[in-house]
Amino acid sequence: MDLVNHLPDRLLFAVPKKGRLYEKCCDLLNGADIKFRRSNRLDIALSTNLPIALIFLPAADIPIFVGEGNCDLGITGLDQIEEALMNEHTTDLLDLKFGSCKLQIQVPADGDITSPEQLVGKKIVSSFTRLSTDYFKKLEKVSEDSELTTHIRYVGGSVEASCALGVADAIVDLVESGETMKAAGLKPIETVLSTSAHLISSKETKFPELVEVIRQRFEGILAAKQYVLCNFNAPRRLLHDLLAITPGRRSATVSSLEKRNPEDEDWVALSAMVERNAIGDKMDQLKKAGATDILVLEINNCRV
Repeated sequence: MDLVNHLPDRLLFAVPKKGRLYEKCCDLLNGADIKFRRSNRLDIALSTNLPIALIFLPAADIPIFVGEGNCDLGITGLDQIEEALMNEHTTDLLDLKFGSCKLQIQVPADGDITSPEQLVGKKIVSSFTRLSTDYFKKLEKVSEDSELTTHIRYVGGSVEASCALGVADAIVDLVESGETMKAAGLKPIETVLSTSAHLISSKETKFPELVEVIRQRFEGILAAKQYVLCNFNAPRRLLHDLLAITPGRRSATVSSLEKRNPEDEDWVALSAMVERNAIGDKMDQLKKAGATDILVLEINNCRV
């Protein structure tokens, strides 16, 4: 990490070094044409085509390095930003739409606890101790026994085993599919926070223009994954009805088609971005409404 001190002319971009976000981040960087080569033994990599230095850090540390340190950009979970109290010290640029999961309260499935209120005064294990403490302090204030204190203990890994091993009455942990929790004999009773990966920036970045370029590139990649391009032809008289079916992300592109004969009806060509998961129904509706030559094209990348 001593190399960081010798990079005054490069934007410092903190990304997760491992875990559930690492591979997604690498795919995103590749799609944004941020080229780099990372050595297996180094947690820093220099971009070969942009003035960027990638710093690979634990996701939990990234909000602090962006909010209080010299890192200009970072990718980390919303849960980590909240846990580190860095909302006011960072700028949330973009929800990256991956790494989605829930921070949940989980209890033994064969137990009699069905609500968080029953856990006031009991033992809770979590790696998100601040969020857990804040949550249960609110419950303690409205508890019938206001003198009860919920005991929050930190465990960095294998949190789901805490109840079975007798050190907790419940846990607060991140849950994706829930299969791991079920295998550990746990069930959810409350969601504390829904989270996903976010692109954040320092409020005092030295490279605001480059930060905006990267944000726009990431935004374009997300749009390319969400939309396809639908092209079709139709008589101009049907334009109003067809635009109601495919209005586009902001608006559709309409172009006049050249007439073969002066007496021919006016036709137009339309092009619109359509959400990928709705394209089948949209094509059926367009055909029924009178459109022809309906083509769907993949969007590899874009700017929106």
